[in-house]
Amino acid sequence: ARWRGPMRRGAAAAALLCLGAACLLGRGFDPRAWLLTPRGRLLSAAELARYRGAAGEPGLYLAVLGRVFDVERGRRHYGPGGAYSGFAGRDATRAFATGDFTQAGLVDDVSALSPGEMLAIQSWLSFYSDNYDPVGKLVGRFYDENGAPTEALREAEAAIEEAQKLQAESKQRKQQFPPCNSEWSSAKGSRFWCSRQSGGVNRDWTGVPRKLYRPGSRGSSCVCVRTAGPPWGQPDSTEHSDRGDLDNPHLEEYDGCPPLAEQCVLMA
Repeated sequence: ARWRGPMRRGAAAAALLCLGAACLLGRGFDPRAWLLTPRGRLLSAAELARYRGAAGEPGLYLAVLGRVFDVERGRRHYGPGGAYSGFAGRDATRAFATGDFTQAGLVDDVSALSPGEMLAIQSWLSFYSDNYDPVGKLVGRFYDENGAPTEALREAEAAIEEAQKLQAESKQRKQQFPPCNSEWSSAKGSRFWCSRQSGGVNRDWTGVPRKLYRPGSRGSSCVCVRTAGPPWGQPDSTEHSDRGDLDNPHLEEYDGCPPLAEQCVLMA
């Protein structure tokens, strides 16, 4: 009997789909590379490697912490011959922090990076999220074959969160204890002084120079310290000695410098 109407067309379409699938599998196509997730595709490392932007390749992608972005609009940077072409077709997250563009450095291992380096990675991830189209996720170190986060990704995210916390604490500490202005010469020795803009912190007080010792650090740094009002973080309405932060236990006066002098000169 001859097939007619919709049944015949449906059978023909099914045959074409089967033929297409057979061809793709014959070329080594990974079916999971086209698995859809709520945020796009799941790509294997082999599939992502085909997106380096060369002639005959399907596009120009890169990955950061396992998240894949289409960077075609940045072809002059990421395409063949571009300054950052080494990032194309792979996850080279570590290099975004270290600047190591060798093959050994263009990898996704972010273990043992410093808090500052983890912040750099977060900054780059935000940059790509804001400026390029997300494509999906890379199956490997940071996402499993179902697109779920791996332990490595959770550890990286925890490291970024801790780095952000340290950064916030550092900014707060700089507001409390702005760095001094300083200069040195072989003839006059060292001079430290405070102003209302020293350390790049604009404020309505000048302060006096003190040595600040941070827990876990052997050395000290020169900071400007408020001499009046309540200690940092204490409301002005509460009872206090009106000495600002002069009584902070991590501070030390400079030898030979008057306690309330706005500058100290230490002879060589």
